[in-house]
Amino acid sequence: MAIFSAIGSLIAGALFAGSALAATVIGSALAFAASLGFQYLNRPKKRKYTAVQGETQYGGDVPVGTLFGTGKTKGQRAFYAKYGSGNKVNAEVFLLANGWCDGLEPYVYFFGRKRNLVPTVVGGNHVAAYNVAGYGSSILILFFDGRPGQGVDTHLVANTATLGQRWKATSVNAGMAYVVVYRTYDADLFSQGKPEFEFVLRGLREYDPRKDSTVAGGSGPQRIDDPSTWVHTRNPAVHRLNYQLGLRAMISGRTLIGEGKSLGQLDLATYFVAMNVCDTLRGSKPTYQCSLWVTGEDDHTEILKEFDDAMAGYGLNRRGLSGIVAGAPQVPVLEITAEDIPIDRAKDIQFRKSAFERYNHLSGQFLSIEAMWNPESLTPVHVNADVAADGRNRQTSNDFLQVSDPDIAQYLLNIRYRQNRRGGTVTLPVSRRVGLRVQEGEWVIWRGKTWMISEWALDEKFRFTLKLSETDADIYDDGDIEPGPVVIPPTPPVNPSLLSTVQNFDVEAGYMTGAAGYDVPILRFTWEPPEDPTITAVRFFYKVDGTTDVFQDQSVNPETGEYTTTKNVVSGKVYVAQATITTSPDRLKTFTPWMTTAEATGMLTAIAELNHLGGAVRHLFEGLYAELGRVENLIARIQQNLQINGGVSQSIGRQLQQVGASFREEIVILTSDVANVAAATEELIAEFGENLANGMVAFQAVAAPDGVNVRYAILLKAQLGDEFEQSGFFIELYTEDGVIRSRAGFDVDQLVVTGGGGDAIKPFVIEDGVTKMALAHIIKIISGEIEIGKTLINSNGITVSS
Repeated sequence: MAIFSAIGSLIAGALFAGSALAATVIGSALAFAASLGFQYLNRPKKRKYTAVQGETQYGGDVPVGTLFGTGKTKGQRAFYAKYGSGNKVNAEVFLLANGWCDGLEPYVYFFGRKRNLVPTVVGGNHVAAYNVAGYGSSILILFFDGRPGQGVDTHLVANTATLGQRWKATSVNAGMAYVVVYRTYDADLFSQGKPEFEFVLRGLREYDPRKDSTVAGGSGPQRIDDPSTWVHTRNPAVHRLNYQLGLRAMISGRTLIGEGKSLGQLDLATYFVAMNVCDTLRGSKPTYQCSLWVTGEDDHTEILKEFDDAMAGYGLNRRGLSGIVAGAPQVPVLEITAEDIPIDRAKDIQFRKSAFERYNHLSGQFLSIEAMWNPESLTPVHVNADVAADGRNRQTSNDFLQVSDPDIAQYLLNIRYRQNRRGGTVTLPVSRRVGLRVQEGEWVIWRGKTWMISEWALDEKFRFTLKLSETDADIYDDGDIEPGPVVIPPTPPVNPSLLSTVQNFDVEAGYMTGAAGYDVPILRFTWEPPEDPTITAVRFFYKVDGTTDVFQDQSVNPETGEYTTTKNVVSGKVYVAQATITTSPDRLKTFTPWMTTAEATGMLTAIAELNHLGGAVRHLFEGLYAELGRVENLIARIQQNLQINGGVSQSIGRQLQQVGASFREEIVILTSDVANVAAATEELIAEFGENLANGMVAFQAVAAPDGVNVRYAILLKAQLGDEFEQSGFFIELYTEDGVIRSRAGFDVDQLVVTGGGGDAIKPFVIEDGVTKMALAHIIKIISGEIEIGKTLINSNGITVSS
């Protein structure tokens, strides 16, 4: 024992000279393994991290940027020139990324469509040349990949030599991947104007130490000092390692992007394992893949977390070496027994997170290639048993915009949900037998559960302490995970000059109040407004379904997209309708398919209106109920609900809390260029086991450029075992179409209005959507049907049943 204490004291004295750091001489930890929950899933991001660079950049004040993996970009326009007869030829240079990149995918986007690239042969220093399918030689794209020593575009130098704006023979764009786009004007091909190109780039060629036989454990021709041996990849662990190594300037060697570490500062053992996990096939696809645009101004921690997120992993700092643990099951290295835990040292055990630190509804998005590299929603992960255990719905999101495969992204969303639900953490003193055999990131067994070591520490007395986070192999089981969403590519836009009829035509039946105050049956036609001035009218043909008499009407304002008619429209009938167009000059025209109204004309539309009104109020109540039990402060909730970024705010509040009961009051004011807000809430929560009583009074006033809103609401929620109920009331003034309106809403099973005591009082009751009253004094009745005993009165007459 004495020799170990002496060794520990010597290390502490040498490294820390008796400072406070001597309490933990050697220690390291996972970056956020023990806190995957509220803090991680809601971490603020300085920008959207994604595989798309969505805007054309101009000027010289653009940060250094590059692409790990494959992504879409508009690039930075660095040069423009026009020449030839009538300046018919236009040439543009777009810088795509720093570093030696792999190439272009065989397609581009412009005019809202995907266009295939056709390889062609053109002499010069470029590494690839393409025409665009359907455009012949009118578009020529030359690609330069940014390799060391790349030459200049000799065609651009020669063609601009006599112009005021010249491309110099020294303009090689050293260390940059770029394209030169030549466009030869053609009135038919470019009738929509100048195309705005979006290129899909296979980004950096990256170093993979597994393929380097000079590295322990590696085998292959790659060398860290020879980029010509590197290859393109979408492996998140390889991306992470190369980001930590950094992209360096070709002459100065200065780090342009990334951390600029050396291999000796990285934990290659963990990287090798993580890279292999990512490449392991799950079905027919690698387990994890991702792509990401990064710049020299990005926060290193944020970028590393995006790579970690793409492999459901955890950043690692082990004995001063930076590494990664990818999301995958492990075999526990040992079992910690009672004999391994010193009884004279304190333990900190938490087998379950509090409900405020766990979520039971996780949604997210991924980057869909089929949707032209736009975000699409994943199937949310929502477990009813977890909602019941937490006592309320707790929702957040985790986007994977660095992932373009829906199946991989869906798998990641499920893993992050399961990791969030595992709540146990333990700070455990252990024996030297355990301390000397384990490392951060490894799994162990303790008290019959599986744990991951998230921290490992050794103090000056040579005593070991582990911090454990609950885990299990079933977190990564994909047996019950559904495939990702199937995204249907968007339909290419239709050339208006080719339209032979209107698009998306439909008809609906309804009624309107006429000048005399009576309801008149109507038909409402809708269509997509055409962007074609030669279409001068839309003609409608309609009839009662099942009959042969066809009636006509027309709209001379086709750009409005809708038209209402009362001509020859009778009540209580289902109609069918079709449409065509009138053009000037005349051309080939066709009819739309026959469309059928969903309902008969007349009073039936009143039911739809009531349903619509009820749906709007129900949607408002859902938003109000979502405020119950939220842990975020009131200012954060207002900013989220009203989409206010920043602003100036003040707040006061008070809170009382004991186990099983709490009270919270908040008053805030917020001013911004979006809206000015004043709000106050009072909330009560009482819990006993699985029984919950929750109530809130909320008062909010909002003034914005497009209107005002002031609302007072009382909201209630209760749970008794498995039975759950919500109820509420609100009254508000709100703005609709520039007009201030008022309304009150009740969400109750039974609404009773009574006039006081006494046997003669007959209450007015609304229950289960039915209004009940003992006596009514009504001046006028407007109704679709009236039923009196066995007598039925409607638009078809009077029917008496036997």
